[in-house]
Amino acid sequence: MTIIYFILILGITVFVHEFGHFIFAKRAGIHCYEFSIGMGPIIKSWKRKNDETEYSIRLLPIGGYVSMAGETNEIDPDVPEKNRLQSKTWGQRFMTIIAGIMNNFILAIVIFFIIGLINGAVLPEAYISGTEEGYPAYESGIVAGDKIVKVDGKKVDLDMFQLKLSTTKGESTRFTVIHEDGSYDNVVIIPKKEVSDKGEVRYVYGFNLTAKTEKGIIPAVKYAFRKFFSLIKQMCYVIGYLCFGKLSLSNVSGPVGIYSVVNETAKTGLLNLVYLLGYISLNVGFMNLLPIPAFDGGRLLFLVVEKIKGSKVSIKFENTVHAIGFFLLMLLMVVITYNDIIRLFIK
Repeated sequence: MTIIYFILILGITVFVHEFGHFIFAKRAGIHCYEFSIGMGPIIKSWKRKNDETEYSIRLLPIGGYVSMAGETNEIDPDVPEKNRLQSKTWGQRFMTIIAGIMNNFILAIVIFFIIGLINGAVLPEAYISGTEEGYPAYESGIVAGDKIVKVDGKKVDLDMFQLKLSTTKGESTRFTVIHEDGSYDNVVIIPKKEVSDKGEVRYVYGFNLTAKTEKGIIPAVKYAFRKFFSLIKQMCYVIGYLCFGKLSLSNVSGPVGIYSVVNETAKTGLLNLVYLLGYISLNVGFMNLLPIPAFDGGRLLFLVVEKIKGSKVSIKFENTVHAIGFFLLMLLMVVITYNDIIRLFIK
């Protein structure tokens, strides 16, 4: 079942993304050679009547693509110039490229709304639900019911809380809490270092968190957008932490790591798997928004440059940059996949 869930989650995420590109390409009159879900060898392909596009499902559910005329420097004499991507207006090309990201974001918001409607809209405040005896938090004086409003002087919500703590690496941390009687307190806690039998190091504070919820359609709508923007903020911080060394590549997961997450999430219930779908869809949209060559964001960057300079960037130059970016991206994926596999063996 984990394999089925994994294929469904990645398949839906990729389908939604590529469908955005495809629909806007069709609306703009761009000739589409193929609409593919998955990569590698073809499992099944077909064509619709009076439609030039070949639809295909491929073996590896780790990606997908829409192949459009005019994406490369090669000119297909069988496709009229007016039906090539590079012949379209700036706005049509912009919408065709960004549509995949938009679809991923919309899917994530809809899923978060459904989760909020069924489970209740989780409020962003982080509350202490209890402390563990023998750990620093227990000895610090914080108790169940305390609300944490700041970490090291910075406001945090429930989503940012764990990320913030993961970067402290054993350093003392100052928590600003509000007690149930309304009084404020600043508590400094030095986490306890623990080393597992397999050599894994972690720093434990010794408290558990909980959150309050609200029921209803309006709270669910608020929760969906609050969760969306909160996770976007969290992802921006992760990129910053990776760039400045507060997090390492071992904290990043590829397809193998996602499979492990799907396996663990499946044990906690179907609704959590649905949430994971929304989370991964948001991740895919966010990553594609970054101005990285070979990603949608890299293509959008060239469109912005074109708008500023007032003329098109050379297709040959753009494709060369994307090819180099794709090669480097594959190298990065090898490193991330290696780390994922090592983690599997450690577990």
